[in-house]
Amino acid sequence: MPQTYHQLRLDLATALAQFLEPREANAEAIRWFEEGLGRSRTWMAGHGDEGVPDEVRGQISHWLRRRKTGEPWAYLLGWTKWRGRRFAVNASTLIPRPETEMVLEAALELGQRLKVSRAVDVGTGSGILGISMALETDWEISATDISEGALAVAQQNAQALNANLDFKLGHLLDPVLGPLGLVVSNPPYVDPDDRPSLQPELAWEPDSALFADDHGLALNIELLMESRRRAAMACVLEIGTGQGAVLKEKGLAFGWNRIQVHQDLAGHDRVLMAL
Repeated sequence: MPQTYHQLRLDLATALAQFLEPREANAEAIRWFEEGLGRSRTWMAGHGDEGVPDEVRGQISHWLRRRKTGEPWAYLLGWTKWRGRRFAVNASTLIPRPETEMVLEAALELGQRLKVSRAVDVGTGSGILGISMALETDWEISATDISEGALAVAQQNAQALNANLDFKLGHLLDPVLGPLGLVVSNPPYVDPDDRPSLQPELAWEPDSALFADDHGLALNIELLMESRRRAAMACVLEIGTGQGAVLKEKGLAFGWNRIQVHQDLAGHDRVLMAL
């Protein structure tokens, strides 16, 4: 009797559970079916007892061989969803995290309150922050990155989502001329000394988008200093666990009048807002 879709999904979850938590393995198996094969839960309810074609089994086997090496699912698929939009990703970019939406929400709220007309997304990666701001505001948006590969992915995403923004290659704010408006960034903020304790999947993501010197603080400190020197209206940064107090102290010393640190749902420092 040929293997059915229901059985294939159970077998996939069992295989994934060899290196993932069981609940995570089940959730990922469903994502493989929905995102990778286009087989939704509704489709499965009506067709799950049908036999699986050889090409589908072959595709699952190919993905599983790569996944067992630790390669993240988003890289296997070539895209991920963030804020309901589909963003292409590859090994030149970080995989967008749900918690980064806190940065976007803070930037949108603050930008509207300050009536900004320009914003800069620093270290844009796949472009999630800059593109989302371009689609959800009438601001003039610039986006920078030191990686040509990342900028190529971000430009591809902007074109696919019909977003209008100006991409620039270079370090932090260096390539942006004239007034900055609002500075927004999810920069590298992981301490290189923490590398041995990180999830194995992170080894597949670009070091230049993860790690920063000075215990992960260097680039956020530079952004706070440079944004203030260039008279940005405000700065909204994603930060790491336990970094809020030090960055607040640095920011006030650079001349920012008010700095707020917000925690994520797990109670970890996540967003810093400097005004």
